[in-house]
Amino acid sequence: MPSARLSFLLPAVLALAIGVYGYYEAGTIRTEHLVIKTTKIPKDKNRFRIVQISDVHLGLIIGEERLRKIIEAIRSADPDLLVSTGDLVDGQIDGLHGLAELFGEIKAPYGKFAVPGNHEYYAGFDKAMEFIRDAGFTILKGVAVNIPRTINIAGVDDPEGMRFGLYKDIRENEILSTLDPNQFTLLLKHRPIIDKVSLGMFDLQLSGHTHNGQIFPFNLIVQIFFPNISGYFPLKGNSHLYVSRGTGTWGPPIRFLSPPEVTVIDLVREGGD
Repeated sequence: MPSARLSFLLPAVLALAIGVYGYYEAGTIRTEHLVIKTTKIPKDKNRFRIVQISDVHLGLIIGEERLRKIIEAIRSADPDLLVSTGDLVDGQIDGLHGLAELFGEIKAPYGKFAVPGNHEYYAGFDKAMEFIRDAGFTILKGVAVNIPRTINIAGVDDPEGMRFGLYKDIRENEILSTLDPNQFTLLLKHRPIIDKVSLGMFDLQLSGHTHNGQIFPFNLIVQIFFPNISGYFPLKGNSHLYVSRGTGTWGPPIRFLSPPEVTVIDLVREGGD
């Protein structure tokens, strides 16, 4: 049997090592690359690049230093389109001064689009939306837009808005039914929940929220509630889902075995007229 001293020191040293490594991992942003072949982009576009960020949680913990790393990863990817799938800001929005302007360094010729997450409501919805607009994003809260001859983009509200009486209650399939099915349809939705009625009406749903558990082994618990916890999932009706691990952190600035990511999705044209 180990001595009492050793029984104390070993867990303490292990916890310290995990904390130090987790802090390092949280600041080391990975670029995940996904290629999707489709006939639904125009003939004159061999590739259309979407960059996704999610769950950045800008506020007291995630500030300018971490955001500059994120911005650099996005700029290096050279996106055609930038999307944020919720929780761009945290529940405490102190310390956001000057951060919105940093997004101006990103040039996305087809625009920047965002949907609310649950933390936008915790932060104070009006102030959170003001920040996101100042950062150059068009907010899709139960609406869809069409970029002619290029792509459809639809965004749904987060159900946390029900608690605050601010939820835009419009059915997902109603939004999607207004779009041209011959163009690639991108659905932005903070939580990785699949509406079975909408299957086949979108090509790719981008989500976040789970952080892939953020700190192992919490992912085992999160996966009970969100089985599609992280990564790429084919769905029925030729629809697909990608769930980001998240670009920032919630709570402690630590990630363990779940590094933050900026996701690069290339839509590549394949055969067809």
